[in-house]
Amino acid sequence: MLRRYSPEKYFTLEKKSEVRHEYVEGEVFAMVRTSVAHNLIKGNLIAGLRPGVRQRGCRIFDENVRLEVREKRYYTYPDVLVSCTPADFQDPYVVRQPVLIAEILSPSTAEYDRTTKFAYYQKMPSLRHYLLISQAAWVVEWFRRDEAGQWIYTLLTGPDGLLQIADLGLTLPLRELYEDTDVAPLRVLPGLASGVAAAASLND
Repeated sequence: MLRRYSPEKYFTLEKKSEVRHEYVEGEVFAMVRTSVAHNLIKGNLIAGLRPGVRQRGCRIFDENVRLEVREKRYYTYPDVLVSCTPADFQDPYVVRQPVLIAEILSPSTAEYDRTTKFAYYQKMPSLRHYLLISQAAWVVEWFRRDEAGQWIYTLLTGPDGLLQIADLGLTLPLRELYEDTDVAPLRVLPGLASGVAAAASLND
């Protein structure tokens, strides 16, 4: 029988657990362990974000900080978060109003990050940028919410790829994002097109 947890019970368990867990509508799921490439990419992204984010009075959080996607219903740990809301700087455990979320894809989570998780994230009014970063090749999928509330998709690939997010002061070449990793610049990624199509269909 599937066990369900109250949010309060989940919070208590998380304080004691050495493994992070995602909470979705009463169900609890252990988060997958990360690879060396994942860790290096995350560090490179944070380093690229830091100068512009600091100038704007915002802060960067990594995968050890919990995100409240929907109060008492959905909590998770994105790989990188940026918030510009002072209230998020006061809570020692939870971020609630991110402007940017980045997920570094693994084979077991890629489809979930593109579809179900993104569907939840889109309901957060503060969110303006969602990044999906591949570990298999130099590929970044950037979803940006415009002033009309529509999500605009940009695909960045290869040695000439450049991620520019003006409102956060970010200019990050993909060669710097993937620096020190063993990830090859170019590689055919089965399922990328279908994943993009599925994510785009969430806006229909």
